[in-house]
Amino acid sequence: MYALLSFSHSQIYCIENAHGQLVRDLDFNPNKQYYLASCGDDCKVKFWDTRNVTEPVKTLEEHSHWVWNVRYNHSHDQLVLTGSSDSRVILSNMVSISSEPFGHLVDDDDLSDQEERRPEDKSQEPPQDSVIATYEEHEDSVYAVDWSSADPWLFASLSYDGRLVINRVPRALKYHILL
Repeated sequence: MYALLSFSHSQIYCIENAHGQLVRDLDFNPNKQYYLASCGDDCKVKFWDTRNVTEPVKTLEEHSHWVWNVRYNHSHDQLVLTGSSDSRVILSNMVSISSEPFGHLVDDDDLSDQEERRPEDKSQEPPQDSVIATYEEHEDSVYAVDWSSADPWLFASLSYDGRLVINRVPRALKYHILL
């Protein structure tokens, strides 16, 4: 399978065999112009930079069955939701490919020679991409996940059996992102 990405009438990008099997969904990163996430029947979520589509920037393989949905958080693009036929919703922290990765708010080049670099700043390890939480409240395939447009910490999921579940980003992570 392949996915066509159309940015204008004169530019068309094509990702051949984006997932090897059926591509179920995609979502553009709201804060990084050339980045998008796709998911499919190969149980994977792939993150792409459309300027170089020869291989994905990152791949997640956390689900055990088809991944039906992928959604970036509109305010904090390191937060990514996925829903799958394995009846799970997974909230991931993709900090390495977010618009404000840890430790990159001020580049070393931006610091003048007079400014001191504190030793504790250099020893601090950046957080790694990780699964934040796995939600297993559904008893059937999860066909839709989405973030609230009013509250960036609230999200919902919908499964085949008609169950609608509303969850929040864990408080500890929320404060870690904000502070």
